[in-house]
Amino acid sequence: MTVSPSDIDAINEIAAFLALDDVSTADGFVTAPDIDCIVWAGNAVLHTAEQAFRLVRDGLVPRILLSGGIGHSTRLLWQTVEEHETYRGVPTEGRPEARILKDIATRFWDLDPARILVDDASSNSGENAVFSRRMLDGTGVAADTILLVQDPTMQRRTDATFRHVWRDRPHVRFRNWPTFAPRVALVEGELRFPTAPIAGLWTMERFLSLLMGEIPRLRNDASGYGPRGKGFIADVTIPASVVAAYAPRRYPRPRFRGSGLLTVLRLSARSGDPPRGTAWNRCASARAR
Repeated sequence: MTVSPSDIDAINEIAAFLALDDVSTADGFVTAPDIDCIVWAGNAVLHTAEQAFRLVRDGLVPRILLSGGIGHSTRLLWQTVEEHETYRGVPTEGRPEARILKDIATRFWDLDPARILVDDASSNSGENAVFSRRMLDGTGVAADTILLVQDPTMQRRTDATFRHVWRDRPHVRFRNWPTFAPRVALVEGELRFPTAPIAGLWTMERFLSLLMGEIPRLRNDASGYGPRGKGFIADVTIPASVVAAYAPRRYPRPRFRGSGLLTVLRLSARSGDPPRGTAWNRCASARAR
């Protein structure tokens, strides 16, 4: 079974939609005027935290709130830090994501601890939003414009979650920065990320699983997370092109729950799959928040 050019286009269409980005310019620079605070929502793509640290270190944003306890993807973050050439001396096992990242921020990025707020209790996207609001209120930090930084596959849902939690404060503005927009391509006949190395980048199998799990969550229907469903997030408009890219049209019946597209690509993306018995087994229960 092979991956067609239309399959690649479909994946990249969905990925670009999910990686909501309000601050990157066409040439790759970040415009972050008037940002009062970054909220980094816990995830295993370490690169997202590094880029957020850079904005604070360079004086572009005055403070950062690290929001992450122990959740579904925490073990993946532990592994990434343990295997990182620079950060591997930072204790990980059993520690909340935010505590690990604060250590990295102060020891390796020279961030002043006074500029770092820590929520080490949240275990999912909803709690990221609720506990971040509670933290900002409790510390008296005036944050009318907040930059959200998250795993690119979950950036759009994170924005919708925060907008829902802050819906009684319309003056608070949220801007979004996933730090990069993932794309896939066929390289030597295999599905790969044609990018420079990124700390904590997903395996291809996990990336596709996250990607396909997001669209049903974003829907504003009885089974989605929107106001007409579970009521976890604000309404999200999903473009027709993304709906078409997600639809399991023309694909064989899935061998497991999910779209036909994911099934096709899971069978084809061998180069991105981790060996069984290693990190994947350690984190086999990981799911998108």
